[in-house]
Amino acid sequence: MAEKKDSSKRIFTIPNVISMFRLLLIPFFIWAYVGLKNNLLTVILLTVSGVSDVLDGFIARKFNMVSDLGKALDPVADKLTQLAMIFCLIFRYWYMIIPFALLAVKEIVAATTGLAVIKATDRVRSAEWHGKAATVCIYLMMIMHIVWPIFFKVEIPAAVSVVSVIVTTAVILLSFIIYTTENIIILRRAKKNNADKPLQ
Repeated sequence: MAEKKDSSKRIFTIPNVISMFRLLLIPFFIWAYVGLKNNLLTVILLTVSGVSDVLDGFIARKFNMVSDLGKALDPVADKLTQLAMIFCLIFRYWYMIIPFALLAVKEIVAATTGLAVIKATDRVRSAEWHGKAATVCIYLMMIMHIVWPIFFKVEIPAAVSVVSVIVTTAVILLSFIIYTTENIIILRRAKKNNADKPLQ
């Protein structure tokens, strides 16, 4: 039997190209929502982004195209998309600045500690359940605010909007705490293991 090729160090894979495509979509949906004020076009572009996100993960696993770059690039595309769309919503719902600021801080801390973990362990951590839960809440909140005016011809009720923001912010905060705690624990273990190694 032929051995499977290790794709972990590959750069130009189909999933990675799809992730780059998602990054390129960001200015287009910003333009659609803020510039054109076209909710329908914004939803279409976000749907394309979401479908491509699912597609690149499926292709990566199905065809053994999981790579270290992909593990880093995929969440970057996710978070930049989320941050960009929440930023757009601030123009109509000022209180969106709360989940936007929290998500920005979370991702900066996660990126900083995550890079330290990679350096210490030579491993790239995959997304965990709480991160995925935060992503789902963020997308539901975004889509709800964009789609509501399309279907009901009025802006989303203030109570519904505020509740969705509170729930989303709470889940982001939970994910932030768990990720940060886990990364700190990993770094402490790595430091202890290195300290315990005998000198050569």
